[in-house]
Amino acid sequence: MSVDKSPLLQGTLDLLILKSLALGEMHGFGVSQRIGQMSSDILQVGQGSLYPALRRLEQQGWIAARWAPSDNNRRARFYRLTRSGERQLQVEVSHWERLAAAVSGIVAAKSL
Repeated sequence: MSVDKSPLLQGTLDLLILKSLALGEMHGFGVSQRIGQMSSDILQVGQGSLYPALRRLEQQGWIAARWAPSDNNRRARFYRLTRSGERQLQVEVSHWERLAAAVSGIVAAKSL
């Protein structure tokens, strides 16, 4: 039995990336892998979404990047959370918790 891959709700990708990087520095592919692992492979982030988001987060000052050799000795860009990114992660978590509670309330409602 296969599990359907859920599309990411618009606006949650930043939260997922910031949360992944809060656990430690990694390259883009590692971020994608970590999101998959943390979601039991339900969420998949493609390169076409991930790398523009990483660039956007870097421009906002929430993450920083550096070039370094990866595990297989290929040059890769490694990303880490900045202090500003740590603060933004808390904002994103708060927004997500409010949204999730609102959606849960709607789903649990017997009638309107």
